[in-house]
Amino acid sequence: MARKKPQGKKSKKAEVEEETPDLESVDQGENSDGSSQYSYDGSDGDGSQQEDEGSDVYVSDAYDDDDDFEDQGSSDEDEELMEKQHEDDGSGDEMNELEDLEQTYESAPRKWKSGKRSATGNPRKGTAESQLMHTDDLSSDDEDEDGTGNRIGRVPLHWYDDLEHIGYDGHGKKVAKSASKTEGDRVDQAIANADNQLTGKFVVHDALNDKSVELTQRQLEIIRRIQNGAYAHPEHDGNPDYIDYFSGVDPELSGLNDNRYLPKSKFQPSKWEKMQVDNLLRKLEQGYISMDYLTGKVRDMNDANKNKDPNAPFLLWTGAEEDELNMKKGPQHIAAPKVAPPGHAESYIPPNEYVPTEEELKEWEEMEPKDRPHGLLVPKKFPNLRSVGAYKHSVREAFERCLDLYLCPRVMKRRLNIDPESLVPKLPKASDLRPFPTAKCIEYKTPYDGDDAPVIRCVSCSPNGQFLASGASDGIVRLWEVETGRLLRSWDLSKVSKSVDPDCDEDDDSIKPVVSLEWNPNAAHHCMLAAVGKCAILLATGTEGVHDAAITEALLSEAKTGGNIKTEKAAKAVKWHSVKSESKPVSSFGLSSGPICALLTRNEVASLRWHTKGDYFVTVSPKAGAPSVLIHQLSKGNSQQPFSKAKGEAQTACFHPSKPFLFVATQQHVRVYHLVKQAMVKRLISGCRWISSLDVHPSGDHLIVGSLDRRMIWFDLDLSHTPFKTLKYHERALRSTKFHNRYPLMASASDDGAVHVFHSMVYSDLMRNPLIIPVKILRGHSIQKKLGVLNLSFHPTQPWLFTAGADGRIFLYQDI
Repeated sequence: MARKKPQGKKSKKAEVEEETPDLESVDQGENSDGSSQYSYDGSDGDGSQQEDEGSDVYVSDAYDDDDDFEDQGSSDEDEELMEKQHEDDGSGDEMNELEDLEQTYESAPRKWKSGKRSATGNPRKGTAESQLMHTDDLSSDDEDEDGTGNRIGRVPLHWYDDLEHIGYDGHGKKVAKSASKTEGDRVDQAIANADNQLTGKFVVHDALNDKSVELTQRQLEIIRRIQNGAYAHPEHDGNPDYIDYFSGVDPELSGLNDNRYLPKSKFQPSKWEKMQVDNLLRKLEQGYISMDYLTGKVRDMNDANKNKDPNAPFLLWTGAEEDELNMKKGPQHIAAPKVAPPGHAESYIPPNEYVPTEEELKEWEEMEPKDRPHGLLVPKKFPNLRSVGAYKHSVREAFERCLDLYLCPRVMKRRLNIDPESLVPKLPKASDLRPFPTAKCIEYKTPYDGDDAPVIRCVSCSPNGQFLASGASDGIVRLWEVETGRLLRSWDLSKVSKSVDPDCDEDDDSIKPVVSLEWNPNAAHHCMLAAVGKCAILLATGTEGVHDAAITEALLSEAKTGGNIKTEKAAKAVKWHSVKSESKPVSSFGLSSGPICALLTRNEVASLRWHTKGDYFVTVSPKAGAPSVLIHQLSKGNSQQPFSKAKGEAQTACFHPSKPFLFVATQQHVRVYHLVKQAMVKRLISGCRWISSLDVHPSGDHLIVGSLDRRMIWFDLDLSHTPFKTLKYHERALRSTKFHNRYPLMASASDDGAVHVFHSMVYSDLMRNPLIIPVKILRGHSIQKKLGVLNLSFHPTQPWLFTAGADGRIFLYQDI
């Protein structure tokens, strides 16, 4: 039966019209805070009827049929506000448009069903979930997954009125504006709005992104429910059934604490169970329980112990008494320290030296009791023991003793009885590491005129080990026979250096010392180099045999003609001068002997070294600047200047035995250069103040450096750029360090007059570190003017060592 309308009430159509929002054309609007507003596409005006005060609102049949909407009503203030808006917007011309909009709105599909949930949050049986509204809301970031939307935030949009873009997207690109809103566009908008009404579309304008957005059915449904004062989501139960929550209820049914994270203790083993297991293990080890008791075969240990003999012997001391003491609960009892026994000062008849005088008593009174010799006690003599009275500070000292006992912590410390020798690594015996030089066998006596013997600056042995060359401070290079100690030849290179140097005066009587001497390491090349003043002088030894004479003569042929320098830069740094010598060769097969050629540089030469093949050699002049390091080729008589800039003062240099590497040592660093690539490979940080010597291991993977601050540093080139080991055995500056070419031996000479010999085994296994063990200290040279052993050289084939000292003597140490 149809319900009759009460008089004075509004029709359903009017009620729906009042619930329908005001429709405006698509336009841009902004709030006071700069955010954009949405307006519905429709006609420019709206109209509604005013409702009388106290009138009831009727809901359409479409709303009555749906039980899911909750009519929550509105407050009186909202009704008064709506009435005021209707009075201000009274326009009856738009009723037809609203009716059309109402029809379109009512005809919109609404497919949802009631979906009340149970106490667990799951849908109840017999109800279906919402097909239209049961979807999760998407955040603003999820709606713009591609990042093409405007991301300017709450920036006022009128700032972009004069610009061609309206903001920036998530990628930092400009968001372009759409076509400008002119009067002609208004007509197109009105036509589009009419078409949208016919098709049932609802289009709004997104002012932030400057585009039109079509509202979905879900959005329309949310708007309609909000207008009606209902909950936006149809499945929300505003009046759920009451659940009687009480303690002990099943949390799955009640929903209490169902979304809490499990505590950390749930993921960790139980400490109480650990204590129980430890207690059972302790009883099992001590024999109080057995495995039968743990597995349940025996219910009581008393039944298992009935068959045991009570008179059976047992160990009285098991050796675990200390562990049992530590396992007891509570702090361990530690006896209080005993009071020191009384001394002579506490005697009633102290000696006279303990009795203070009046001046000492005045000094003690001004001092603190803890600073006095005997504390509060003042030694005093008594005629007999009966005359000794009560000690007036006994209560105070007893009180301080009690304070010390309970305030000062006491800890039981275990004293480890460890033999110190067991902590020292076990090294092999020196006798097991032989051979190495042990005793002085031969002395080479240098002839001289005057009172003081010349200082022997350098020594070098021939590749076959038959001859020895020495350079002294008198500018003479002497050739010795190793086995007999006989002096074979002497060449005065100081005169040769003066004759070549144009800056040297003829009346100059100064003597240029031989500071460096190196024999050619190739056994077929019988020649040597000597550094004297500004010259590096090439000498023919004249010791070649029948097969080596022609090879040596061919090698020295280019040097005899004065060299052939090809580069202009090197020609400015060094000049080759041929020198004539009338010295007779030592060997009958020798073709020439004595100085052959002199290489004149800008500054004094401090060091020179041969390459392993015996054709190239390098000279070092520390004060020469950029041309301080020069590389020369003997077979072609050519010289090269590898560096255009000087990185510090070069002290010494040497070649790698098998690779095209050049090691250049400055005062504190060693730089490794690749001669083919013309680039620095590595810079070794020595940590020394002044590097004095340098030598490379025959394998080429290790390097030793000697310094004037008593250090010998070992570098592992494959390991690091920092020292592998630093040895400090000498008392004064190191002058020379050398490796043996055949034996695992290494030696260092110092100004303290001693030579230290080391066993230095380098393994082919890269996982094993080199074995460095000092095996012998050789002494024999005396210190002259704070100078000791200045140079050393190993015999090429025997474990022998040649040493040269400032005392003018040369020694040969052999393995005896």
